[in-house]
Amino acid sequence: MESRGMKKWRPFATMPEQYIGLKEMMNKQAEVAQPVLTEEQMEQINFTLIEALHTNNQVYLTYYKKGQCLTETGFIQFVDSLGDVFIFIDEVFELKNKMRLSELVDVRMA
Repeated sequence: MESRGMKKWRPFATMPEQYIGLKEMMNKQAEVAQPVLTEEQMEQINFTLIEALHTNNQVYLTYYKKGQCLTETGFIQFVDSLGDVFIFIDEVFELKNKMRLSELVDVRMA
């Protein structure tokens, strides 16, 4: 005779479809609206990006994506204020990421 061991119990998630539906509902409840930045905040973000580009300093980027505010660490490689884009290299995987300036919420020097 064998013991069943410890089993995790997930109430209301007995069927995989239920579990997927519950996860989607919880994600929707955790969503936040995109913060609206003032003109002064946008100028400060732009100034910090340009400074980080010229000094090659590491920055903490907080951006809005799919209902969440995410933070990443990396180095700025290119900034185009008129085209509303910038490119940064993340610290973890050293990959180039192209992002819109309008998605940025906050930029801080590390």
